[in-house]
Order: sequence, then C-alpha cells, then structure tokens
Amino acid sequence: MSIAPLAERPSAGTPEPEAPEAGAESPEASSPEREPLPAWVFPPKRGFVAGDLDRLRGIPPHTELVDGTLVFVSPQTNFHMSVLFLLESELRRAVPADLRVRREMTVTLGKRQRPEPDIVVVHAEAVKGRKQTTYRPEDVVLAVEVVSDESEIRDRERKPVLYAQAGITHFWRVEEINDRPTVYVYELDPATRTYALMGIHHDRLKVSVPFDVDIDLTEIDDL
Repeated sequence: MSIAPLAERPSAGTPEPEAPEAGAESPEASSPEREPLPAWVFPPKRGFVAGDLDRLRGIPPHTELVDGTLVFVSPQTNFHMSVLFLLESELRRAVPADLRVRREMTVTLGKRQRPEPDIVVVHAEAVKGRKQTTYRPEDVVLAVEVVSDESEIRDRERKPVLYAQAGITHFWRVEEINDRPTVYVYELDPATRTYALMGIHHDRLKVSVPFDVDIDLTEIDDL
C-alpha cells in the first residue's frame, strides 16, 4: 500500500478543506466577460431623430421611431403575415401604373417620427433607387396597419393621428375578428386633419378610392 508523503497528509486535528458546492465555480475560474451593450440602447442627449435609423449599427430590422422612441418589432403571427401576403398581392394587381406597393418601409413624418406601416402605396416617382429606406408623407397614397397584440395602441390610436396630421389621405386598419381580417377604411378630412371612417369590410373589401380594389378577404383561409 502506498503512503502519501508527510507533507501531503493533513496533520491530526486539522479540518479537511470543504469541497465546493455542486455547480459552483472555483475561485480560480474567471467569470465570463459581458458583451458591451450596443450604442442604440442609450439615447443621445438630443434624443433619437429620424435619420438615426439609417446610422445606428446593429439596430434590429424594422425598427420604428415613434415620438422619438425606438420601437422594436415582435415576432409576427401566422395571421399577421397571411394578411400582409393577401393584401400586398391584391394591391399589386389593382394599382394603376403610376403607383407602387411597398411592404414594411418607413415613412419619415417629422424629426422624431418615422413609423413603418405594414404596407404603403406610393407614387411611382417617389421610388428613387434600390438603397432607398424611407418615403415622405406626400409620397404616400395609402398606409395600412395590421393590428397585433403588442401594437394595438400604436395602430389604433397613435399612428392614425400621425398619418392624418402628416396629410396621408387614405388609411386602412386591419383587425383580426373570428380568425378573419376586418378592414376599417378611413379617409382624411382636410379641414380637420383627422380621419373619417368610410366603411367596415368583413368578407370582402371593395372600394373605389384611392383606386378600384376588390379583395376576397376569406382567401386568408387558404394561405
């Protein structure tokens, strides 16, 4: 039987060193370094402005600026994406030659307002190139928002006010009712710069302004 050298054996009465608790790191183990937070976590003294969305490095895709605050997009539902696909497809078929349909692009309404409608219809001459990231309110003929749980206050209350004050003539708000889209169609009253409700469309969206549109909303069942 081998015997440990005297220097390695604890003397009588000397307590054995306690074993570290399960899962505990030894003192020698270095703690992992924390990744530095990105610059856009901390607003500048002047606050965020519309142009910052093009300059901030590492900012999440589809970030909006509403009232000077960065708004990040939550994971979208099947309903939300199916409605976008249906409306985008049908609008592209319906728009006249001098208009273009764009999905999830921002509109710069002011210094601290750069929301991102789910869909916009813009004048063709407003499309300046492949690297363009935003439009002006005067470029926009129609703005569409599909309401989700996390965005309902913005989509129902704040954004319509911003779009109307900026002079965007037509606004649609899409709600989920019984697993189907219901479209609320608004038109701008130029005297008050507020939207007037022109109709509520359940199974079929048929309007003549800003151009002729006839969409079977029940087609979402097949998407």
